[in-house]
Amino acid sequence: MNEAVQLMAALKTRLRAQGLTYRDVARALQLSEVSVKRLFKSGRITLDRLAQVAHLLGFSLAELAREAEASLPRLRTLTASQERELVSDPRLLLVAICALNHWTLADMVATYRLSETECLERLLRLDRLGLIDLMPGNRIRIKVARDFDWLPDGPIRSLFRSDGLEDFLDSRFLATGEEMAFTQGMLTEPAMAELRVELRRLREKFAALHDEGLAAPIGQRRGTGLLLAMREWEPRAFAEL
Repeated sequence: MNEAVQLMAALKTRLRAQGLTYRDVARALQLSEVSVKRLFKSGRITLDRLAQVAHLLGFSLAELAREAEASLPRLRTLTASQERELVSDPRLLLVAICALNHWTLADMVATYRLSETECLERLLRLDRLGLIDLMPGNRIRIKVARDFDWLPDGPIRSLFRSDGLEDFLDSRFLATGEEMAFTQGMLTEPAMAELRVELRRLREKFAALHDEGLAAPIGQRRGTGLLLAMREWEPRAFAEL
């Protein structure tokens, strides 16, 4: 779906939501209703006309574009084959993580020992994998939801367990911005279910805070890991007794 079609789809959705008709749009644009229907059907609308309709709906063009972007379907999980390809090439995985965190190609090249050609090659692979759309000017449109899940026993989690978990936990968690808490108790099944809902909400809050920070320069954003885990558990030493 190209950008013009996305914008028109967002306009139609907002018109329906506000109970406005093509006749209302025609009156605002000083056009015939037939002309408005033709505009919406063809999708051939000038920027000025688009701004006029957006204004009628109480939106700026920038807000309309954000709404159109937010309405796109996003992947909630990847397939095993997609994950396998990501872990098969460390540079591909690096570029994927950067892209999913809204880095530009220039940011990646400036930060890591990657040439522009290497980055572009891997962005094109991510495009073929369906994780992003590589747009004109090497702009990156993300097709993965911010709070998506890796496969429970898939290649990414296996890589994290083998190569990332020990590295992540290799800290005293005393520095500014670091926090570690551990608690233990006896919970009923309903209580565990309620806690799982709260963990999901925390993930959603993390994703929302990530999105809120996208307008800040990349130098003001910090790569942050949050590990959430819950299971029925007894220390091995206790179990042996």
